[in-house]
Amino acid sequence: MTWEYLQELIGLGETEINWVTKVFFIVSITLILNFLINRVFIRLDKQLERTSTHWDNALINAAHKPITTCIWLIGFALAAEISEEELAPQAINAIDNIRQIGFIALITWFVNRLVKNSERILVSPEKVKKPMDLTTASAISKLLRVSIIITSLLVILQTLGYSVSGVLAFGGVGGIAVGFAAKDLLANFFGGLMVYLDRPFSVGDWVRSPDKEIEGTVENIGWRQTRIRTFDKRPLYVPNSTFSVISVENPSRMTHRRIYETIGIRYDDAAKISLIIQDVKTMLQEHEEIDETQTLIVNFNQFNASSLDFFVYTFTKTVNWIHYHEVKQDVLLRILDIVTHHGAEVAFPTQTLHIAPNDDPVKPQ
Repeated sequence: MTWEYLQELIGLGETEINWVTKVFFIVSITLILNFLINRVFIRLDKQLERTSTHWDNALINAAHKPITTCIWLIGFALAAEISEEELAPQAINAIDNIRQIGFIALITWFVNRLVKNSERILVSPEKVKKPMDLTTASAISKLLRVSIIITSLLVILQTLGYSVSGVLAFGGVGGIAVGFAAKDLLANFFGGLMVYLDRPFSVGDWVRSPDKEIEGTVENIGWRQTRIRTFDKRPLYVPNSTFSVISVENPSRMTHRRIYETIGIRYDDAAKISLIIQDVKTMLQEHEEIDETQTLIVNFNQFNASSLDFFVYTFTKTVNWIHYHEVKQDVLLRILDIVTHHGAEVAFPTQTLHIAPNDDPVKPQ
């Protein structure tokens, strides 16, 4: 669009207008048009929220800011075209390059926003019937966005007159030097890639390592490091290369939680221990929160220093940490009731002192 065409469009004909006035006029038109487009996008977005699909909202949201920015870019290009006679040739060339690079950047911005919005939809259980795993969606999204940015940079270099093949050749040679200089960075990158592929844990999982003091909830898996929130709410940043050399436990993926307790009964209640063990086992088999399809053991275990010990080994149906402790508390209280019901007592450390009779007491002098 040239100034002559715009002049005909608004009915000014061949009227001579000062270039400053022309630039002011272009800026005013751009400002008004940007305001109107903004209002159109806002109303359109509200209308599309009523539809059953979320992809139209994702498209409109992704296009909103790039299009409004594109209007300013077009206005800037028109103002620059009008001011050609007042500018140096070098400035005109620079403005032309900025315009071309700007359009490429806007397209890249739009596609990246669309990928990000698509990621949000795919992981939301409210928007799709079968949401994608957050870690997988994040990995695919990051790979796509990186690919888009790299492609855009190559197109920009080509637009500026640089040879893309020469850049790629230089990148191959320079990549070797960069690889030696940034080996830790590359190790973290490939460590993150292995986490994405092997998926030993996902965002939201509770993880811990017996090799290092790492325990908490995974908040973010980046290309260089993983952020874990410890249970005292401190952020812990772990380089991704660490996960290739340590063992990682993922308690979030356990199928059951275990109750393993030892209970001691007094030696005075030795005659009642078999009945107590039988009742405890029956109670566990009938408990609604205990999974009797898993290993369930209640057996007399050992003669301890001040008690007769039996142990309870069983698994709960729940894996929730808070609910598990409620179930465990209920089981232990029921065991205590069974022991009391049989007239027995739970043992505690005691000592019995036996004094031998003295047949020949010492006579006083």
